[in-house]
Amino acid sequence: MRVPRSVIALFCTILQVCLGTVYAWSFFQTMLVRDSGWTFSQTAAAFSITIFTLGVSAAVAGQMLPKVGPRWLAVTGSALFSGGYLIASLALSIDSIWLFYLGYGVIGGAGIGMGYVTPVATVAKWFPDRKGLATGIVVMGFGVGAFLLSKGLAPLLVVRAQGELHLVFLWLGIVFACILIPCSLFLSDPPESALPGRQPSARQAPPEKLEPAVPYLRTTQFAIMWIVFFFNIAAGISVISFQSELLQEVWGLADPSIGPAQLAEYGATLIAVSSVCNGVGRLFWGLLSDRLGRVSVFRVLLASQMVVFGILMTETNPLIFSALVCYVLLCFGGGFATMPSFIVDVFGSKNMSRIYGTVLTAWAAAGIIGPMYVGYLKDTYPDRAVMYCFLIGILMLGAGFVFSYLLDDSRVRLGRPTLKSTLAQYGIPAAESN
Repeated sequence: MRVPRSVIALFCTILQVCLGTVYAWSFFQTMLVRDSGWTFSQTAAAFSITIFTLGVSAAVAGQMLPKVGPRWLAVTGSALFSGGYLIASLALSIDSIWLFYLGYGVIGGAGIGMGYVTPVATVAKWFPDRKGLATGIVVMGFGVGAFLLSKGLAPLLVVRAQGELHLVFLWLGIVFACILIPCSLFLSDPPESALPGRQPSARQAPPEKLEPAVPYLRTTQFAIMWIVFFFNIAAGISVISFQSELLQEVWGLADPSIGPAQLAEYGATLIAVSSVCNGVGRLFWGLLSDRLGRVSVFRVLLASQMVVFGILMTETNPLIFSALVCYVLLCFGGGFATMPSFIVDVFGSKNMSRIYGTVLTAWAAAGIIGPMYVGYLKDTYPDRAVMYCFLIGILMLGAGFVFSYLLDDSRVRLGRPTLKSTLAQYGIPAAESN
């Protein structure tokens, strides 16, 4: 039985929404510190390990996808992601932070990475006529996943479990397994006859051997792209990892009469709204980059965030603070929307999956740096952590902005161009040129 491509797109979006719940980490941050007695640095390490493993496994998955297919990667990633929550539940019940790192961080993060690249690549193959729209919707799902967790599933489970976090993580693992694994089983590459405007060809050219990706990864252009991508992610993810806690601190100073429960509710609301901005940013900036150019969009992202971070250093109004954080998340999503198209422009569509998978290691590195320095500041300078956090963010964004002037949109060529290589860069088989 052939599954309609609209159903495939729905399952891909559901996968991304569930995996994107990782960005709701700060919902649990304060509760873990309070209930488990772990420090902010220790809990931040769990999120850092998750993002680091996510980025590395996404790079590996990008290389594996053409060989093993989307179903195997999606099912494996879904099982690892759900299993990570189950192991984290056990870790909380026996008070073992190292087991928590292994479960939520290493195993869960590996599951997210394996699942992250699969839905986007799959839906792009099913919708060659509407590739931008289809992939934009699926990628936006990852951005809004935190909304699902912070304002829906997690608060419900916290109430049902009467605040017992190990039970919350247990049920999250079960719920995600029941949703993700069945959806993953439906993922597959489309038969050629299923694509609009395509008919099976009686005479097909043999598949062309792919060029090695390593020479492209050694180019200066790739290195600069990696650096700029890293700084944009590091600044944004430092805010994501502690946005609930930071807002609660600002709101508590503005109105000391507000109790912890109400502050936690405000923090959850910020996670939800900012996650929507993260998702919307992936569509908005992606579309804008088609008009302004990829390099120009990255410069706007970095420069505007420098101004916003400067205001956040001293902003005491909780509502303005929240609005500015939402803008940071809008720009954070924009980087992820712009980079895939940027890679296609510079390296060609045939090299896109392997090079994009490798550039996601910048996500892994930023996942270590961003949350860890904020956790250290919260433990060491509790009264000045907010100001220092955004000051370091300004320095990172400034460095990224400087490096952006070394970027350009020109195509990278490793040797003298030929007709065959030029056609291959645009994904046109050489046989069609006759």
